Amino acid sequence: MNETNQPPLPRAKFFRRDRRPVPAARQFARWALGDWGLGGCVDDVLLCVSELATNALLHGVPSGRGYLLYLSYGDEMLRIEVHDSGEGRPRLREPDGESGRGLLLVAALADKWGVGERDPGKIVWCEFAVRT
Repeated sequence: MNETNQPPLPRAKFFRRDRRPVPAARQFARWALGDWGLGGCVDDVLLCVSELATNALLHGVPSGRGYLLYLSYGDEMLRIEVHDSGEGRPRLREPDGESGRGLLLVAALADKWGVGERDPGKIVWCEFAVRT
């Protein structure tokens, strides 16, 4: 909360489908966390941002499009959302070789996670309880 007892404004940024959006998404999330004074949970949050962004790029973002990273904080809860316009719904599954661990990591690190509706596409989200 700030001086007016209002939650901080959410932060959102659109990332195009190319080679740079995952590091850029982490950098954007690191900036938002620092701006909100949430330095204590940076590592787990940034890992989840990386995994959700990577999943969006690999499985959810059609060619020529991108995804929206949306971060919000209030009532001791930090929420990360990745909005994409692709079809399909992510699910937990057994990893095969080098892939398939992303949502398992998110489920292990975040307090909650899920998938919401969007037209077109979906919103994959996770939440962290944050005690300041």
